[in-house]
Amino acid sequence: MNITTLLNDTANETLNHTFNETIDDETYIPYRERPETYIVPVLFFLIVIVGVLGNGTLVVIFVRHRNMRNVPNTYILSLALADLLVILTSVPFTSVIYTLESWPWGELICKVSETAKDISTAVSIFTLTALSADRFFAIVDPLKKFHASGKRITLPGGGKRATRVTLCTAFSIWILATICAIPAAIGSHIKGVPEGNAQFFVCYPFPQHWLNDKYPQVMVMGKFLLFYIVPLAIIGIFYLSMAAALMVSAKNMPGELQGMQRQMKARKKVAVTVLVFVLVFAIFFAPLHAFMLFFYFNPDSLKLYNAFWHYLRIVGFCLYYSHSCANPIALYFVSGAFRKYFKRYLLCKKQNPRYSGFGNQTTMTVLSVKRGRSSNKGCRLNPTVMQETSVSLMGTVNGHHVCSKTR
Repeated sequence: MNITTLLNDTANETLNHTFNETIDDETYIPYRERPETYIVPVLFFLIVIVGVLGNGTLVVIFVRHRNMRNVPNTYILSLALADLLVILTSVPFTSVIYTLESWPWGELICKVSETAKDISTAVSIFTLTALSADRFFAIVDPLKKFHASGKRITLPGGGKRATRVTLCTAFSIWILATICAIPAAIGSHIKGVPEGNAQFFVCYPFPQHWLNDKYPQVMVMGKFLLFYIVPLAIIGIFYLSMAAALMVSAKNMPGELQGMQRQMKARKKVAVTVLVFVLVFAIFFAPLHAFMLFFYFNPDSLKLYNAFWHYLRIVGFCLYYSHSCANPIALYFVSGAFRKYFKRYLLCKKQNPRYSGFGNQTTMTVLSVKRGRSSNKGCRLNPTVMQETSVSLMGTVNGHHVCSKTR
Protein backbone atom coordinates (compact mmCIF):
# COMPACT_ATOMS: atom_id res chain seq x y z
CA MET A 1 0.00 0.00 0.00
CA ASN A 2 1.41 3.36 -1.00
CA ILE A 3 1.85 5.78 1.87
CA THR A 4 1.45 8.82 -0.34
CA THR A 5 -1.83 7.56 -1.77
CA LEU A 6 -3.30 7.31 1.69
CA LEU A 7 -1.90 10.54 2.99
CA ASN A 8 -2.57 12.64 -0.06
CA ASP A 9 -6.37 12.71 0.34
CA THR A 10 -6.12 15.81 2.58
CA ALA A 11 -8.36 16.77 5.50
CA ASN A 12 -10.69 14.00 6.57
CA GLU A 13 -8.83 11.43 4.51
CA THR A 14 -5.27 11.99 5.68
CA LEU A 15 -4.22 8.95 7.58
CA ASN A 16 -1.98 9.47 10.59
CA HIS A 17 -1.28 5.80 11.10
CA THR A 18 0.80 5.51 7.94
CA PHE A 19 3.52 8.02 8.68
CA ASN A 20 5.91 5.42 10.04
CA GLU A 21 4.89 2.59 7.72
CA THR A 22 7.35 1.16 5.23
CA ILE A 23 6.52 0.94 1.56
CA ASP A 24 6.04 -2.24 -0.35
CA ASP A 25 7.47 -1.42 -3.75
CA GLU A 26 5.79 -4.45 -5.30
CA THR A 27 2.32 -3.05 -4.57
CA TYR A 28 3.05 0.49 -5.69
CA ILE A 29 1.07 1.51 -8.77
CA PRO A 30 2.26 4.67 -10.54
CA TYR A 31 -0.28 7.47 -10.69
CA ARG A 32 -0.40 7.39 -14.47
CA GLU A 33 -1.69 3.80 -14.34
CA ARG A 34 -4.54 4.45 -11.92
CA PRO A 35 -8.05 5.14 -13.26
CA GLU A 36 -8.77 7.67 -10.50
CA THR A 37 -5.91 9.81 -11.80
CA TYR A 38 -8.07 10.68 -14.79
CA ILE A 39 -11.61 10.21 -13.48
CA VAL A 40 -11.43 12.32 -10.32
CA PRO A 41 -10.16 15.57 -11.95
CA VAL A 42 -12.87 15.35 -14.62
CA LEU A 43 -15.52 14.77 -11.97
CA PHE A 44 -14.27 17.70 -9.92
CA PHE A 45 -14.33 19.92 -12.99
CA LEU A 46 -18.02 19.03 -13.45
CA ILE A 47 -18.65 19.69 -9.75
CA VAL A 48 -17.25 23.20 -10.10
CA ILE A 49 -19.28 23.97 -13.24
CA VAL A 50 -22.58 22.53 -12.01
CA GLY A 51 -22.08 23.82 -8.47
CA VAL A 52 -21.31 27.40 -9.46
CA LEU A 53 -24.16 27.56 -11.98
CA GLY A 54 -26.71 25.85 -9.73
CA ASN A 55 -25.93 27.55 -6.44
CA GLY A 56 -25.21 30.86 -8.12
CA THR A 57 -28.64 30.73 -9.77
CA LEU A 58 -30.25 30.06 -6.38
CA VAL A 59 -28.62 33.20 -5.01
CA VAL A 60 -29.82 35.23 -8.01
CA ILE A 61 -33.37 33.90 -7.62
CA PHE A 62 -33.48 34.88 -3.97
CA VAL A 63 -32.01 38.34 -4.56
CA ARG A 64 -33.99 39.31 -7.64
CA HIS A 65 -37.43 37.87 -6.86
CA ARG A 66 -39.18 39.21 -3.80
CA ASN A 67 -41.86 36.53 -3.93
CA MET A 68 -39.20 33.86 -3.33
CA ARG A 69 -38.00 35.38 -0.07
CA ASN A 70 -39.52 33.36 2.74
CA VAL A 71 -38.36 31.24 5.65
CA PRO A 72 -37.61 27.97 3.81
CA ASN A 73 -35.94 29.77 0.92
CA THR A 74 -33.78 31.81 3.30
CA TYR A 75 -32.35 28.57 4.66
CA ILE A 76 -31.91 27.27 1.12
CA LEU A 77 -29.94 30.44 0.34
CA SER A 78 -27.69 29.65 3.29
CA LEU A 79 -27.14 26.13 1.94
CA ALA A 80 -26.22 27.58 -1.46
CA LEU A 81 -23.69 29.98 0.06
CA ALA A 82 -22.10 27.12 2.04
CA ASP A 83 -21.81 25.04 -1.12
CA LEU A 84 -20.28 27.94 -3.04
CA LEU A 85 -17.75 28.39 -0.24
CA VAL A 86 -16.38 24.87 -0.55
CA ILE A 87 -16.61 24.89 -4.37
CA LEU A 88 -14.54 28.06 -4.70
CA THR A 89 -12.02 27.55 -1.88
CA SER A 90 -11.53 23.78 -1.68
CA VAL A 91 -12.62 21.82 -4.75
CA PRO A 92 -10.16 23.40 -7.26
CA PHE A 93 -7.19 22.64 -5.00
CA THR A 94 -8.11 19.15 -3.81
CA SER A 95 -8.97 18.06 -7.34
CA VAL A 96 -5.29 17.29 -8.05
CA ILE A 97 -4.59 14.98 -5.12
CA TYR A 98 -5.19 11.90 -7.24
CA THR A 99 -3.07 13.36 -10.02
CA LEU A 100 -0.06 14.75 -8.16
CA GLU A 101 1.85 12.83 -5.51
CA SER A 102 2.68 15.94 -3.48
CA TRP A 103 0.57 18.87 -2.26
CA PRO A 104 1.60 21.83 -4.47
CA TRP A 105 -0.37 24.73 -3.00
CA GLY A 106 1.41 25.62 0.23
CA GLU A 107 0.24 25.85 3.83
CA LEU A 108 -2.10 28.85 3.47
CA ILE A 109 -4.25 27.10 0.87
CA CYS A 110 -4.11 23.97 3.01
CA LYS A 111 -5.59 25.84 5.98
CA VAL A 112 -8.19 27.64 3.87
CA SER A 113 -9.28 24.41 2.16
CA GLU A 114 -9.64 22.43 5.38
CA THR A 115 -11.45 25.27 7.16
CA ALA A 116 -13.87 25.82 4.27
CA LYS A 117 -14.78 22.13 4.19
CA ASP A 118 -15.61 22.03 7.88
CA ILE A 119 -17.61 25.27 7.72
CA SER A 120 -19.56 24.11 4.68
CA THR A 121 -20.36 20.72 6.19
CA ALA A 122 -21.48 22.24 9.49
CA VAL A 123 -23.63 24.92 7.84
CA SER A 124 -25.28 22.30 5.62
CA ILE A 125 -26.32 19.87 8.33
CA PHE A 126 -27.20 22.55 10.92
CA THR A 127 -29.32 24.38 8.34
CA LEU A 128 -31.11 21.18 7.37
CA THR A 129 -31.89 20.67 11.04
CA ALA A 130 -33.29 24.21 11.27
CA LEU A 131 -35.36 23.63 8.12
CA SER A 132 -36.77 20.44 9.59
CA ALA A 133 -37.67 22.27 12.78
CA ASP A 134 -39.37 25.00 10.75
CA ARG A 135 -41.43 22.44 8.82
CA PHE A 136 -42.31 20.67 12.08
CA PHE A 137 -43.80 23.82 13.59
CA ALA A 138 -45.48 24.77 10.31
CA ILE A 139 -47.37 21.48 10.32
CA VAL A 140 -47.84 20.75 14.01
CA ASP A 141 -48.46 24.32 15.22
CA PRO A 142 -49.25 26.59 12.24
CA LEU A 143 -50.14 29.56 14.45
CA LYS A 144 -46.51 29.98 15.51
CA LYS A 145 -45.23 33.28 14.19
CA PHE A 146 -41.61 32.37 13.62
CA HIS A 147 -42.09 29.91 10.78
CA ALA A 148 -44.19 32.08 8.46
CA SER A 149 -43.16 34.35 5.61
CA GLY A 150 -42.20 37.80 6.80
CA LYS A 151 -44.01 39.72 4.06
CA ARG A 152 -47.21 37.73 3.71
CA ILE A 153 -48.42 36.82 7.17
CA THR A 154 -51.34 38.61 8.78
CA LEU A 155 -50.81 37.74 12.42
CA PRO A 156 -49.96 40.98 14.25
CA GLY A 157 -46.19 41.36 14.44
CA GLY A 158 -45.65 37.82 13.15
CA GLY A 159 -43.96 38.78 9.90
CA LYS A 160 -41.23 40.92 11.42
CA ARG A 161 -40.59 38.35 14.10
CA ALA A 162 -40.38 35.59 11.50
CA THR A 163 -37.79 37.56 9.56
CA ARG A 164 -35.74 38.33 12.66
CA VAL A 165 -35.79 34.76 13.95
CA THR A 166 -34.90 33.28 10.57
CA LEU A 167 -31.99 35.65 9.95
CA CYS A 168 -30.70 35.25 13.50
CA THR A 169 -30.88 31.47 13.19
CA ALA A 170 -29.03 31.44 9.87
CA PHE A 171 -26.40 33.85 11.17
CA SER A 172 -25.96 31.81 14.36
CA ILE A 173 -25.48 28.66 12.30
CA TRP A 174 -22.61 30.28 10.41
CA ILE A 175 -21.01 31.44 13.66
CA LEU A 176 -21.31 27.96 15.17
CA ALA A 177 -19.92 26.37 12.00
CA THR A 178 -16.95 28.76 12.06
CA ILE A 179 -16.25 27.83 15.67
CA CYS A 180 -16.35 24.15 14.74
CA ALA A 181 -13.77 24.81 12.01
CA ILE A 182 -11.25 26.52 14.32
CA PRO A 183 -9.24 23.28 14.92
CA ALA A 184 -8.79 22.85 11.17
CA ALA A 185 -7.80 26.51 10.74
CA ILE A 186 -5.15 26.26 13.45
CA GLY A 187 -3.95 22.69 13.13
CA SER A 188 -3.82 22.13 9.37
CA HIS A 189 -0.27 22.18 8.09
CA ILE A 190 2.09 20.79 5.46
CA LYS A 191 3.66 17.52 6.49
CA GLY A 192 6.72 16.04 4.84
CA VAL A 193 6.46 12.30 4.18
CA PRO A 194 9.61 10.39 3.26
CA GLU A 195 9.15 7.77 0.56
CA GLY A 196 12.32 5.98 -0.41
CA ASN A 197 14.91 8.54 -1.38
CA ALA A 198 12.31 11.23 -2.01
CA GLN A 199 10.06 13.32 0.20
CA PHE A 200 6.47 14.24 -0.50
CA PHE A 201 4.28 16.86 1.11
CA VAL A 202 0.68 16.48 2.19
CA CYS A 203 -1.94 18.82 3.63
CA TYR A 204 -2.46 17.33 7.07
CA PRO A 205 -5.22 18.52 9.49
CA PHE A 206 -4.21 16.54 12.58
CA PRO A 207 -1.17 17.94 14.45
CA GLN A 208 0.70 15.08 16.11
CA HIS A 209 1.40 17.06 19.28
CA TRP A 210 -2.36 17.55 19.99
CA LEU A 211 -3.47 14.74 22.32
CA ASN A 212 -0.67 12.66 20.85
CA ASP A 213 -2.05 9.84 18.70
CA LYS A 214 -5.59 10.19 20.09
CA TYR A 215 -6.39 13.52 18.47
CA PRO A 216 -7.28 12.10 15.03
CA GLN A 217 -9.68 9.64 16.65
CA VAL A 218 -11.27 12.40 18.72
CA MET A 219 -11.79 14.55 15.63
CA VAL A 220 -13.11 11.73 13.45
CA MET A 221 -15.62 10.63 16.09
CA GLY A 222 -16.51 14.23 16.95
CA LYS A 223 -17.32 15.08 13.34
CA PHE A 224 -19.24 11.85 12.90
CA LEU A 225 -21.44 12.68 15.89
CA LEU A 226 -21.73 16.47 15.48
CA PHE A 227 -21.96 16.67 11.69
CA TYR A 228 -23.87 13.46 10.97
CA ILE A 229 -25.50 11.16 13.53
CA VAL A 230 -26.88 13.63 16.08
CA PRO A 231 -28.41 16.09 13.55
CA LEU A 232 -29.88 13.26 11.48
CA ALA A 233 -31.40 11.76 14.64
CA ILE A 234 -32.99 15.12 15.51
CA ILE A 235 -34.29 15.49 11.96
CA GLY A 236 -35.70 11.96 12.14
CA ILE A 237 -37.60 12.84 15.31
CA PHE A 238 -39.04 15.95 13.65
CA TYR A 239 -40.22 13.99 10.62
CA LEU A 240 -41.73 11.17 12.63
CA SER A 241 -43.63 13.78 14.63
CA MET A 242 -44.76 15.47 11.41
CA ALA A 243 -45.96 12.17 9.98
CA ALA A 244 -47.98 11.48 13.12
CA ALA A 245 -49.47 15.00 13.05
CA LEU A 246 -50.43 14.68 9.38
CA MET A 247 -52.15 11.36 10.00
CA VAL A 248 -54.16 12.82 12.86
CA SER A 249 -55.10 15.97 10.92
CA ALA A 250 -56.16 13.92 7.91
CA LYS A 251 -58.64 12.00 10.07
CA ASN A 252 -60.01 15.06 11.85
CA MET A 253 -60.16 17.49 8.90
CA PRO A 254 -63.72 18.15 7.65
CA GLY A 255 -64.15 17.30 3.99
CA GLU A 256 -65.77 20.63 3.10
CA LEU A 257 -62.81 22.74 4.21
CA GLN A 258 -60.98 22.87 0.90
CA GLY A 259 -58.71 25.63 2.17
CA MET A 260 -57.44 23.39 4.94
CA GLN A 261 -56.77 20.63 2.42
CA ARG A 262 -54.76 23.01 0.23
CA GLN A 263 -52.92 24.13 3.31
CA MET A 264 -51.88 20.61 4.30
CA LYS A 265 -50.93 19.73 0.74
CA ALA A 266 -48.65 22.78 0.47
CA ARG A 267 -47.02 22.04 3.81
CA LYS A 268 -46.41 18.43 2.91
CA LYS A 269 -44.82 19.47 -0.38
CA VAL A 270 -42.32 21.75 1.36
CA ALA A 271 -41.64 19.07 3.97
CA VAL A 272 -40.89 16.56 1.20
CA THR A 273 -38.45 19.03 -0.36
CA VAL A 274 -36.58 19.34 2.93
CA LEU A 275 -36.62 15.56 3.36
CA VAL A 276 -35.02 15.14 -0.08
CA PHE A 277 -32.21 17.50 0.99
CA VAL A 278 -31.68 15.47 4.17
CA LEU A 279 -31.59 12.14 2.32
CA VAL A 280 -29.10 13.51 -0.21
CA PHE A 281 -26.85 14.69 2.63
CA ALA A 282 -27.08 11.35 4.48
CA ILE A 283 -26.30 9.30 1.37
CA PHE A 284 -23.47 11.49 0.09
CA PHE A 285 -21.64 11.63 3.43
CA ALA A 286 -22.15 8.01 4.57
CA PRO A 287 -19.27 6.35 2.63
CA LEU A 288 -16.67 8.83 3.88
CA HIS A 289 -17.73 8.45 7.51
CA ALA A 290 -17.75 4.66 7.15
CA PHE A 291 -14.19 4.64 5.84
CA MET A 292 -12.90 7.07 8.44
CA LEU A 293 -14.38 5.07 11.30
CA PHE A 294 -12.94 1.86 9.89
CA PHE A 295 -9.46 3.26 9.41
CA TYR A 296 -9.06 5.14 12.67
CA PHE A 297 -10.83 2.77 15.06
CA ASN A 298 -9.87 -0.63 13.67
CA PRO A 299 -6.40 -1.54 14.97
CA ASP A 300 -5.86 -3.84 11.98
CA SER A 301 -7.06 -1.35 9.37
CA LEU A 302 -3.71 -1.26 7.56
CA LYS A 303 -3.66 -5.02 7.20
CA LEU A 304 -7.30 -5.17 6.15
CA TYR A 305 -7.00 -2.32 3.67
CA ASN A 306 -7.85 -3.82 0.27
CA ALA A 307 -9.49 -2.90 -3.02
CA PHE A 308 -12.92 -2.57 -1.38
CA TRP A 309 -11.74 0.02 1.17
CA HIS A 310 -9.60 1.73 -1.45
CA TYR A 311 -12.53 2.36 -3.77
CA LEU A 312 -14.90 3.12 -0.91
CA ARG A 313 -12.45 5.83 0.12
CA ILE A 314 -12.41 7.27 -3.40
CA VAL A 315 -16.21 7.08 -3.72
CA GLY A 316 -16.64 8.74 -0.33
CA PHE A 317 -14.16 11.44 -1.26
CA CYS A 318 -15.97 12.21 -4.52
CA LEU A 319 -19.47 12.08 -3.00
CA TYR A 320 -18.35 14.39 -0.21
CA TYR A 321 -17.56 17.12 -2.73
CA SER A 322 -20.38 16.22 -5.12
CA HIS A 323 -22.85 17.18 -2.40
CA SER A 324 -21.94 20.83 -3.02
CA CYS A 325 -23.77 20.69 -6.35
CA ALA A 326 -26.51 18.20 -5.44
CA ASN A 327 -29.01 20.54 -3.75
CA PRO A 328 -29.78 22.69 -6.83
CA ILE A 329 -30.31 19.51 -8.87
CA ALA A 330 -32.66 18.07 -6.25
CA LEU A 331 -34.49 21.39 -5.98
CA TYR A 332 -35.04 21.48 -9.73
CA PHE A 333 -36.93 18.18 -9.61
CA VAL A 334 -38.98 18.72 -6.45
CA SER A 335 -39.93 22.42 -6.66
CA GLY A 336 -41.99 23.81 -9.50
CA ALA A 337 -41.24 27.44 -8.64
CA PHE A 338 -37.49 26.95 -8.59
CA ARG A 339 -37.66 24.81 -11.72
CA LYS A 340 -39.37 27.72 -13.48
CA TYR A 341 -36.58 30.12 -12.53
CA PHE A 342 -33.83 27.61 -13.35
CA LYS A 343 -35.27 27.29 -16.85
CA ARG A 344 -35.52 31.04 -17.11
CA TYR A 345 -31.90 31.75 -16.16
CA LEU A 346 -30.06 28.65 -17.35
CA LEU A 347 -32.11 27.65 -20.39
CA CYS A 348 -33.26 31.16 -21.36
CA LYS A 349 -36.90 30.09 -21.35
CA LYS A 350 -39.25 33.00 -20.79
CA GLN A 351 -42.00 32.69 -18.21
CA ASN A 352 -45.50 32.03 -19.49
CA PRO A 353 -47.60 35.13 -18.61
CA ARG A 354 -50.39 32.86 -17.44
CA TYR A 355 -48.19 31.56 -14.62
CA SER A 356 -46.58 34.82 -13.63
CA GLY A 357 -46.98 36.73 -10.44
CA PHE A 358 -48.35 35.77 -7.07
CA GLY A 359 -50.73 33.16 -8.48
CA ASN A 360 -47.76 30.98 -9.46
CA GLN A 361 -46.64 30.43 -5.91
CA THR A 362 -47.56 27.55 -3.73
CA THR A 363 -49.55 28.80 -0.78
CA MET A 364 -49.55 27.72 2.80
CA THR A 365 -52.62 28.73 4.77
CA VAL A 366 -52.22 30.19 8.21
CA LEU A 367 -55.44 30.40 10.16
CA SER A 368 -56.09 33.52 12.19
CA VAL A 369 -59.09 33.80 14.48
CA LYS A 370 -61.22 36.70 13.38
CA ARG A 371 -64.98 37.16 13.12
CA GLY A 372 -66.80 38.92 10.34
CA ARG A 373 -66.66 39.05 6.57
CA SER A 374 -63.66 39.73 4.39
CA SER A 375 -63.25 43.26 3.12
CA ASN A 376 -61.08 42.06 0.24
CA LYS A 377 -62.87 42.96 -2.98
CA GLY A 378 -62.79 40.57 -5.87
CA CYS A 379 -62.19 37.63 -3.56
CA ARG A 380 -65.08 35.49 -2.36
CA LEU A 381 -64.64 34.21 1.16
CA ASN A 382 -67.26 32.53 3.29
CA PRO A 383 -68.18 34.40 6.51
CA THR A 384 -66.65 31.85 8.81
CA VAL A 385 -64.97 32.29 12.15
CA MET A 386 -61.71 30.91 10.80
CA GLN A 387 -60.53 32.93 7.81
CA GLU A 388 -57.64 31.89 5.61
CA THR A 389 -54.63 34.02 4.92
CA SER A 390 -52.18 32.95 2.23
CA VAL A 391 -48.46 32.71 2.89
CA SER A 392 -46.11 32.38 -0.07
CA LEU A 393 -43.90 29.30 -0.13
CA MET A 394 -41.78 27.58 -2.74
CA GLY A 395 -43.68 25.59 -5.36
CA THR A 396 -46.54 26.16 -7.78
CA VAL A 397 -50.29 25.73 -7.79
CA ASN A 398 -50.71 25.38 -11.54
CA GLY A 399 -51.61 29.00 -12.05
CA HIS A 400 -54.74 29.03 -9.89
CA HIS A 401 -55.27 32.36 -8.19
CA VAL A 402 -55.29 32.30 -4.41
CA CYS A 403 -56.68 35.23 -2.45
CA SER A 404 -54.31 36.94 -0.07
CA LYS A 405 -55.12 39.38 2.67
CA THR A 406 -52.24 41.28 4.23
CA ARG A 407 -52.01 43.99 6.81
